[in-house]
Amino acid sequence: MTTITKDMSIGEVMEIDRTTAPILMEYGMHCFGCPFSQMESLEMGCAAHGQDVNELVEKLNNYLALKKQ
Repeated sequence: MTTITKDMSIGEVMEIDRTTAPILMEYGMHCFGCPFSQMESLEMGCAAHGQDVNELVEKLNNYLALKKQ
């Protein structure tokens, strides 16, 4: 299993698993098709949307771990 990190872009996370989209959207990251989704890290996106990147990363990794079971 790939571990999500705060340095990954939204695009990278979506390449790993597209079903993470609802989680990303909960954190204000709706721009899957915009150029920022390929360039901006989760950390940068969370900062722009006033969200906690560590909480997001934990939620994404927990989701992926449960999915693998």
